[in-house]
Amino acid sequence: MEVYKTISELRTGIVLKEDVYGKTKYPIMRKDTVLMLEHIEVLQAFGVKRVKVEERVAQKDIPESEKSSSTKAADILENIPVSMYQLRKEYNEAVRNYKKEFSNWQAGQRPDVPKVRGFIIPLIEKFIKQKQMLTTLNDFSNPEEYIYHHPVAVGILAAAISDQMGYEKGDALQLGLAGALADCGMAKISPSILGKTAFLTKEEYNEVKKHTLFSVKMIQDTPLLRQDMKLAILKHHERLDGSGYPRGEKMDTISAFSQILAVADVFHAMTSERLYRIKHSPYKVIEMIKEEEFGKFDIKVVEALHRLVGNLSIGTRVKMTDGEVGEIMFIHRDTPLRPMIRKEADGSLIDLATHRSIAISKVIE
Repeated sequence: MEVYKTISELRTGIVLKEDVYGKTKYPIMRKDTVLMLEHIEVLQAFGVKRVKVEERVAQKDIPESEKSSSTKAADILENIPVSMYQLRKEYNEAVRNYKKEFSNWQAGQRPDVPKVRGFIIPLIEKFIKQKQMLTTLNDFSNPEEYIYHHPVAVGILAAAISDQMGYEKGDALQLGLAGALADCGMAKISPSILGKTAFLTKEEYNEVKKHTLFSVKMIQDTPLLRQDMKLAILKHHERLDGSGYPRGEKMDTISAFSQILAVADVFHAMTSERLYRIKHSPYKVIEMIKEEEFGKFDIKVVEALHRLVGNLSIGTRVKMTDGEVGEIMFIHRDTPLRPMIRKEADGSLIDLATHRSIAISKVIE
């Protein structure tokens, strides 16, 4: 009997009954694979939640004991054309490096910009080449270490948005480095505020708002960032309608580079789980930026982000925020993030354009 099982329900000897994709172009595991511990580890590494399997356990080709198996997870991963596993490994290494640097800044050291550049630029270049992986960034983060994940992710997103908008590679990489350093001034904020698990008081928030000034002061002498990038760091929390900080600037006084950093920053913040706030789906966040935050961000930047992480097409299988799974049947021209979906469970249609309390959570490959 063929059934769907979560990864935690799998055991060795169970047979896969459909190809498994891990947000990759090619299957990470083929139909009729007899699962061993190494296969289950790979599925976990790719963030696969459930797979279709034959409920009975296969008796053939099962090793004498799992510990004697010659098939290792690394061997399986070597054969995957587009490895999210490897990219996530390199991303986590960059976060660990950033965390070490952040501790140095808290101790009073100035940022070692060449060092930061050395671990952030190669990662940015890989994500630009594999833009389909950008939708996984919010899954990589964790609330306990958000302050270290966020700058790395903002650097990646800012560079990818710049590339999408047609900027030269040098500009994109410069802005990626600026994104990774934009919050270095957070090291000057009290640890009791940074680690708070509840919403900040007005006084605490006013203290946090000083971080852009601290950031610019900390990196002002480096020759590895252009002056326009340093200004982008200073103003990446300014908003076109004057509601931002530190100076409440408006419109033309806020550069395009500042706006790209701003959109990358708010998108990652809203799609990541925080100690005091749940995360939203990338599709919901793009919609919120366009509608609820209208007038605050450059629409050209928002549209570039939409093309990077929010494009949907008819026939795409998606999961919705209410847990239902379905297939996109029709996309509205004016509200492309709220298509009509046919539910898998009962075949009924739901139009997200009219059911505003439900949104797309993620695409299921």
